[in-house]
Amino acid sequence: MIIQIPKEDNDRLMGLLVALSREFPESTTDLLELSRAAKRGITVEVLPLKLKRTDEQQGYYRKQCREFAHWTGNSPDEMHEYILREYYGTDYVETAIGMMRRPRKRSSDADINEYSELIETLIRVAANYMYVIPPPTRRAK
Repeated sequence: MIIQIPKEDNDRLMGLLVALSREFPESTTDLLELSRAAKRGITVEVLPLKLKRTDEQQGYYRKQCREFAHWTGNSPDEMHEYILREYYGTDYVETAIGMMRRPRKRSSDADINEYSELIETLIRVAANYMYVIPPPTRRAK
């Protein structure tokens, strides 16, 4: 959702900035700078919160992918590319050196749920080759 508040609508603009600074006092300085820089008004974009993958997820995936790659005789990078293509699909691109296979998407922007599915893809692919990847363990909080 996008909300545009023109400078002419000063009461609503200031009301929003004051309300935000009350709710998020750590952002008061940034909000003041924004109000000074907003010559024509502001645009507010509200999006659903998307949690990035966790360090634990990435560590588990990289370790298991590396060990599976070693078992298959591939490099960790080759295995990661293979898993990405299995999960996201493959694009074939003609380049100056010939046809290249590329994953349709990279994992760098994966959220926590998508990264979990990437891990599940790694486990499933490994199982197809009779290689067992131990399930992730949860740390006690």
